[in-house]
Amino acid sequence: MYGTYLLKGLIVGFVIAAPVGPIGVLCAKRTLTHGRRAGFFSGMGAATADAIYGFVAAFGLTFISNFLIGHQFWLRLAGGTLLCILGTRTLIAAPPRERQDPPRSAKRYAGMFTSTFFLTLTNPMTILSFAAVFIGFGLVATRGSLVSAGILIVGVFLGSALWWLILVGIFSIFRRRFAHHELLWVNRIAGAIIAGSGILALLSMEW
Repeated sequence: MYGTYLLKGLIVGFVIAAPVGPIGVLCAKRTLTHGRRAGFFSGMGAATADAIYGFVAAFGLTFISNFLIGHQFWLRLAGGTLLCILGTRTLIAAPPRERQDPPRSAKRYAGMFTSTFFLTLTNPMTILSFAAVFIGFGLVATRGSLVSAGILIVGVFLGSALWWLILVGIFSIFRRRFAHHELLWVNRIAGAIIAGSGILALLSMEW
């Protein structure tokens, strides 16, 4: 029984994370320019945020979901602004000429984790996506079982993390095939997509 919840959680987490948006572009760009660890920590930030939204949906915490949706203006404003800032920085950044992975820096990777975590968390519509998928999978009943809901949340995190590991793995394979000038264009294209997503998020708001 619990294995079924874990499997369903894996599927839900993977399905929610899989659509490639600005966070996916950011994760891929960091993998290409800074290495696997940068992509990994970026992906884990998004997976952690997905697990939190999964927690809200699994336990039926309507007061939290209502709060997030009720304050979506400020959340989307913060998320859209951060996307514009990250996109602009990516657009003008020069990729490192040294092709080896840079030295480990806990502060550096923590920043990458935090940025994708915050970006994912500032999209309150994600909670509606989780609620819809949970209902589709017949998982509303987990509200009555803390163990079932807990296993489901673990599955959501693992499913989301699996997607990011696959994405990072794919771009890691092609990383060393890119010359420096090609990575420069990767920065420009990724930056334009990320900043454009931020602008669209801000323009779509009801001011």
